[in-house]
Amino acid sequence: MDDVLEDLLADGLRIVFCGTRPGLASAARQAYYAKPGNRFWRTLHETGLTPRLFAAGEYRLLLPLGIGLTDLAKASAGQDATLRPDELHLERLRASLERYQPQCLAFTSKNAAQLALGRRDLRFGLQSEPFCGIETHVLPSTSGLATSHWNIEPWRALARRVTREAQHAAA
Repeated sequence: MDDVLEDLLADGLRIVFCGTRPGLASAARQAYYAKPGNRFWRTLHETGLTPRLFAAGEYRLLLPLGIGLTDLAKASAGQDATLRPDELHLERLRASLERYQPQCLAFTSKNAAQLALGRRDLRFGLQSEPFCGIETHVLPSTSGLATSHWNIEPWRALARRVTREAQHAAA
């Protein structure tokens, strides 16, 4: 089984963003969140999680910033609506999180969070229960297909929390 996109994971990460699976544009360009209408890269910059606006093809440059990327489904690409349950790699996600122990995990859509957490009653923002012992956030999707549900505020709250924790650790 080959991954459509390689995980971007390492020790000492502040945050790991987890999507459902790569879209077709991301698979074709071999880069996370690569469809032109996706707000992911702009949102990272606007919230202060990155010092500049990165292009999708620069995703590997997130590691030195303490940011990692992964998906629930690693071997297929497409819209979430076409995802089959047998395409999910939840055990792989758990093993990766246990191995790398990031400061926090942020699902980049409610759908991804529902699939991973096995719950439908999720709200955006910090979750009351950690996943794999890791602080967990659910964020609105940055996909152009989810424009009607877009809200940057949970992303801003995550950025404030991660930045505050980093400042506290440095003190």
